[in-house]
Amino acid sequence: MKLKGRVFKFGDDIDTDGIIPARYLNTSDPEELAKHCMEDVAPDFAKKIKQGDMIIAGENFGCGSSREHAPIAIKAAGVSCVIAKSFARIFYRNAINIGLPIFAGREAAEALKQGDRVEVNVDRGEVAMSGKAKTGKVYILENFPGFIREIIKSGGLMRYAKKRKKT
Repeated sequence: MKLKGRVFKFGDDIDTDGIIPARYLNTSDPEELAKHCMEDVAPDFAKKIKQGDMIIAGENFGCGSSREHAPIAIKAAGVSCVIAKSFARIFYRNAINIGLPIFAGREAAEALKQGDRVEVNVDRGEVAMSGKAKTGKVYILENFPGFIREIIKSGGLMRYAKKRKKT
């Protein structure tokens, strides 16, 4: 599976309140959450993001409360994956549970810039520049074991479980 999109770059310690402010937690509607994704960190994010674009971030992305709304808002906004230097563990698990690909990749997170066009090979755990800026440089990401890749490809843990139950 390959993902292509533009980079939206963020720094360290982007917490779940930054991803989806608490004032919007009275809904679990993904489309409504998407409208407010990253609103307090980058007010125009939800208007600029296009289907397939990616978030690249620093250390400890998704820290803070354990709300599942954060990865839901990101996925519903059209973000195809998140690459960060590191993730808060509960965010990491919540992202997998809803089928949002996330990758730890220190070198990629440092090198990629706002607006870069990149391609992520999910199966190989690699990211590279694409389009006119293609350099040939490939950044290695911490990849998932096969069963977690299957959870993500299925669209999340519940869909994966239903699919497995049918077989």
